[in-house]
Amino acid sequence: MSATMLAAPWLCRSCVHSLRRSGVFVSLQLRKASTASSTLAGLPPVLLDRARNLAAEHKQLTKQLESEYEPAAAKRAGEISKVVAALQELDKAKAALDELNGLLESDDAELRQLANDDLDATKKQLENLGLNLSATLTPKHPFADMPCLIELHPGPGGTEGRHFADTLFRMYQKYCENKGYSARVISYQEAEDRTPGLDGEVPISEAVLEVTDPGAFAAFRGEAGMHRVQRIPATEKQGRTHTSAVAVWVLPSFPENSTDAENDFNNPESDFYVDPTEVKSEKMRASGAGGQHVNKTESAIRLTHIPTGIQVSMQDSRSQQQNRERAWRLLRSRIASLRREQREAQAKDLRDSVLSQSQMSRGDKIRTYNYQQDRCTDHRSGLDVHNLPNVLQGGEVLDKVINSVQSWLTAMDIRNLIAQEEAQTRAAAGGSDKKKKGGK
Repeated sequence: MSATMLAAPWLCRSCVHSLRRSGVFVSLQLRKASTASSTLAGLPPVLLDRARNLAAEHKQLTKQLESEYEPAAAKRAGEISKVVAALQELDKAKAALDELNGLLESDDAELRQLANDDLDATKKQLENLGLNLSATLTPKHPFADMPCLIELHPGPGGTEGRHFADTLFRMYQKYCENKGYSARVISYQEAEDRTPGLDGEVPISEAVLEVTDPGAFAAFRGEAGMHRVQRIPATEKQGRTHTSAVAVWVLPSFPENSTDAENDFNNPESDFYVDPTEVKSEKMRASGAGGQHVNKTESAIRLTHIPTGIQVSMQDSRSQQQNRERAWRLLRSRIASLRREQREAQAKDLRDSVLSQSQMSRGDKIRTYNYQQDRCTDHRSGLDVHNLPNVLQGGEVLDKVINSVQSWLTAMDIRNLIAQEEAQTRAAAGGSDKKKKGGK
């Protein structure tokens, strides 16, 4: 095992430290949660129950796929496979710990010593695997695999805010270069005041950088918020430190022209994919002008997509098969359009929630860049780093800050997941209690 990664390769050690600091994994005192398995590796019972339910679902899907391949089932099995693998590793570690505890009761002194030597390491491994399982249970962000747009807008602070917006824009450009991301400038609007800044910055009113790599949104989503700068501006004559802010928005980027894979209606990942089991098909007699055929043959087709209620009717052709094909084509297009509209609405909501006009204040800062102290502080993860020039050059120190925020986001996602599972447990218990009272 490497120095920086745990036994489960997809959870880094910094993530674990952040999760511990967040207090996410303090065992919860839930009603009737007193079994030994409910405290396995310090996991909240609701998370362990969720993992075992998903493992059971995965087993059922695997059995189903052995007899008949079904794209939706295969996709779902893939989505929860990491949870299953993490749970298996956790169960193995728990079995190993139980074995060591048994050996501690042995009459053989040498066996007791060997067990005692391995006990602490096994407990530590069990704890780490518990953290890893919790992380795999976190729902994936709907835009996680998409490219992204990084928008920068000067906040309060006048010209200095416009100068620092340029600094941050160049910081992200250089960070993309250092990480090997593909990025292009979508918009770069200079302000009317062209006075150069402290480090020769250009005052800008808006800038937009698109990072075109898949997964860019997941990598940068933690950068959204108010970035505060504290420094002595180039225009300051009395040496006073000024505080300014820049609003950063991170949005999913939708490609203008879809690829063939995205348009393939047989691909479950495509917007155009429609599960046939979710569509009600009806044959009808055509209506309207067209002679005897229109009224006396069942050539018309009506398709209804049950989840959305979208309905398509087609009777243009005398051929029922042609009408069916055209109806399906139209239905897929309408559903694809709806899905994209919904995603764009989600993006708008995300944009508005990240920074609305009422939120653009210095009090909403997520990060501070202090020039005099050579310091960058992220106020969510609690990380303080020095070597500010390296941060602004998009170097490894900025990478450290961004990784700390990713860990914090994971911790918050898990905390929200626990709260959601607890609420569902309470709701289910409340419904059960009502039924019991009603039966008396």
